[in-house]
Amino acid sequence: MVKMGIITGFLGQTKDRFHLYNEPKSVEEKFALMSKIRGYDGVEIVYPYELNDAAFTRAMLKKYRLKVAAVNVNVKAEPEFLNGGLTSTKKTVRDKAVRFIKESKDFAAAIGADKVTCCPLGDGFEFSFQCDYRKMWMYLVDAFGECGSYREEIPLFIEYKPSETRGKCFIDSAAKTLCLLHEIGLSTMGVTIDFGHSVYGGEQPAEAVALIAGSPYKLYIHITDNDGKWDWDYFCGTKHFLEYAEFLYYLKKFGYNDYLTSDTSPTRWDIRGTFEANSRITNRIWAMLDKIDDRAFSRLMAGADYLKTWKFIEKEILGLK
Repeated sequence: MVKMGIITGFLGQTKDRFHLYNEPKSVEEKFALMSKIRGYDGVEIVYPYELNDAAFTRAMLKKYRLKVAAVNVNVKAEPEFLNGGLTSTKKTVRDKAVRFIKESKDFAAAIGADKVTCCPLGDGFEFSFQCDYRKMWMYLVDAFGECGSYREEIPLFIEYKPSETRGKCFIDSAAKTLCLLHEIGLSTMGVTIDFGHSVYGGEQPAEAVALIAGSPYKLYIHITDNDGKWDWDYFCGTKHFLEYAEFLYYLKKFGYNDYLTSDTSPTRWDIRGTFEANSRITNRIWAMLDKIDDRAFSRLMAGADYLKTWKFIEKEILGLK
């Protein structure tokens, strides 16, 4: 089976601009629920707002027989981060954001996590002439470089997203994330690819996987789906089934063996059922990919006649026999 994780914030109450969804749960109630969801054993913990007590976290992990997929450090929610944390024009604010990431690495080490992931959603802009782009870029290089070099045994992964909470995030694509990492120059860092962010950012998610896999940097994966217009956090395969199959195909091709962590929001749907749908479809596609004749498939993809490739897809991937 594929290693599957869940961002624990989605196991309780969530909200959008108009509605609250599901009942609020304590951290222990979330862990207890997750221990009952088929196909999962990894938690991605949001630091510092959800959990910041290492001893308590270790006790919960042991009690519910769960592992840590990653620590997700939040650098957008503090009032000082309203106009950016890592790219604030105020050094004291940038220093606070850096401190949060460093402390998240300390927390990760204390609970036995092997990585920290950070999505700098508050760092971006909305309008022309709103910021000095080069200065903002250098702030990101300096901040992430400082954080990446701290406790290098706990790799720091940067997650990109086109927008939210800013109209346009500075780190909005796989290519730009790679540019940032190349400028920092620490091979111990990595990229978190969120399938949904990649889709609505206009990427082909499998191509993003191939891009990172060919670089010196590590890879970590979030799974979800959307309509290509916004990050709706639907469960997998509901909007982009073939793209998701291709995404998994390339993860297998490049030997990915870390967690596929659900960044999926069960709003109008049962929490347990939503995440089990992610696990079920992912594992079934993964098993199907084990059975196809990959040499024949690779030859078809290398050829010039996509109609022949499509016939293979119809039969072997879509099951239209």
